[in-house]
Amino acid sequence: LHPSANTSTMQANISKKRKFVADGVFYAELNELLTRELAEEGYAGVEVRVTPMRTEIIIRATRTQNVLGEKGRRIRELTSVVQKRFAFTDGAVELYAERVANKGLCAQAQAESLKYKLIGGLAVRRACYGILRFIMESGAKGAEVIVSGKLRAQRAKAMKFQDGYMIKTGAVAEMYVDKAVRHVLMRQGVLGVVVEIMLPHDPTGKMGPKTPLSDVIQIVEPKEEPIISIPLEAPTPAY
Repeated sequence: LHPSANTSTMQANISKKRKFVADGVFYAELNELLTRELAEEGYAGVEVRVTPMRTEIIIRATRTQNVLGEKGRRIRELTSVVQKRFAFTDGAVELYAERVANKGLCAQAQAESLKYKLIGGLAVRRACYGILRFIMESGAKGAEVIVSGKLRAQRAKAMKFQDGYMIKTGAVAEMYVDKAVRHVLMRQGVLGVVVEIMLPHDPTGKMGPKTPLSDVIQIVEPKEEPIISIPLEAPTPAY
């Protein structure tokens, strides 16, 4: 019960509710698999497109060449794993790799980057400020990084680093804020990492949402009206 079941007979048997639940479970499991498998390749999300002919899975990553592998070997292996796990027929599923346009505005890529910095032994404060600076230089409106767990002492605590402008509530937060959570397995215990990025407004929709913020008002300058001169009529003589 997943996007491979897109034949007319299966569509007739499965209810709408079950189909949406099955699609959600398929996406969640696929995302989990790719997150673990492609962590070092800068995995930044997946998109599933179901067409009548086949199911297309687009993997977004910062290092697409590593995702493809030597002569496309890695992507073929992943395709085989997905095909066997979800019982796709031969040729019914295709995997593609797409490069992230701006990795500084991708929360998943930055969370992975911070994770590997912490595993490498870099100080928490230095690693977080480095990530914050990189995000803000990439054109973000604001950023927030939270690291919690046993940072240095035995006592667990949370450290929060913020920069710029961040909206927390409402529909705008869902539209503008990109969020990622990662767990870092350190020697002394597990650290939790949360990265939130407030994306900029982009009318083209490439770098950020097309919809402008409701409280941002643009005042348009009035156009200069041309001065029309009306010819004066000659006074008529009084008799």
